[in-house]
Amino acid sequence: MKKLTILFLLLNAALFPQDIKENINRAIQSCFGKDIQVQYEKVKIEQNLKKEIETKVSQKFFSDEIYFYKIFNDKSLKGFALLDNVYGKSLPITFIVMFDTNGKILCSEIIKYREPYGGAIQSKEWNSQFIGKDDNSEFAVGKDITGISGATISVHSVTIGIKKLSILIKSLLKK
Repeated sequence: MKKLTILFLLLNAALFPQDIKENINRAIQSCFGKDIQVQYEKVKIEQNLKKEIETKVSQKFFSDEIYFYKIFNDKSLKGFALLDNVYGKSLPITFIVMFDTNGKILCSEIIKYREPYGGAIQSKEWNSQFIGKDDNSEFAVGKDITGISGATISVHSVTIGIKKLSILIKSLLKK
């Protein structure tokens, strides 16, 4: 497992800028604990699945690929994480959603917020609203997700992005 952890750190450093890499590691450890091993890969989203999910949630994926993390404690699988981007008002918002082995949300976190306004979506309190949700949850801003004054676009964008990943994880788990 030490070789796997070292490989993860080396690949992570090559693919992500330092602050994003550190924020990803911190978010995963905050959710799953420090005594974990992480494997990740860049997964190409099948075109049919991509189109189906985009139609269902009315939001396009940022890319044809997504970062898919598997989190282990010793040799036991503890959960998964998906890293994605959505657009805020004009700039991308990078976020990660962590799931249990059944696809229920354990944690979500904003990894990189680039807009000058609306940064309140980075708060743990706001992100805690997603805990326990899955692909069958409503994700309705103003109903089961609280809006934030001054962050309307970001709130809607990230909420739909998290719903999108909740649907995607179920498909990834079937494979």
